[in-house]
Amino acid sequence: MNPIEEPENLQALIENLRQAGEADQPVKIESMLQATGERSVGALLLVPGLLVLSPLSGIPGLPSVFAVMVTLIAGQLLVGRRHFWLPQWLLQRTASRSKYDRALALLERPAALVDRLLRPRLKFLTQGLAVRGNALLCIAIAATMPPLEIIPFGNTTAGAALSVLGVGMMARDGLMILLAILFFLSLLFLISRIWL
Repeated sequence: MNPIEEPENLQALIENLRQAGEADQPVKIESMLQATGERSVGALLLVPGLLVLSPLSGIPGLPSVFAVMVTLIAGQLLVGRRHFWLPQWLLQRTASRSKYDRALALLERPAALVDRLLRPRLKFLTQGLAVRGNALLCIAIAATMPPLEIIPFGNTTAGAALSVLGVGMMARDGLMILLAILFFLSLLFLISRIWL
């Protein structure tokens, strides 16, 4: 595979994700992460968010796998690591190629709309100490994902929160970070309605 450029927006990321893995073969998480360009923290966090936001979240256990992945990446970001390590058992997990391709196709139109709205603003929410705050928010969002698996597609809101947070970090758009916080608050409300 040719080297993949680091994506600058959501449409570029989806196009890179189309190139992940081999045609007609299940797609490994490792291939998905390689397709991000592996340098953009926002893109690394956006991949699981987008996939949980898509119909793939209906596959039992997959949202929890992505929750582990997000927690590991965000935890390493929290302690200041620049290169991220993930265990082989996680990197080797796969998704059906047909479901993966369908999920990406469904994300195309919303991606074009989101890209038109993105611009660098409130950048203080995407750099410096705010990056560690964003990492904590990712971990908190990931913690909501396993309990929501009892509801079919219950993780859609968690996927939206991670996606908005990841795209905000990738595009240096602090307004998206604020939106991710709103999604997280709605997640807490949803969980309180289920468990309390």
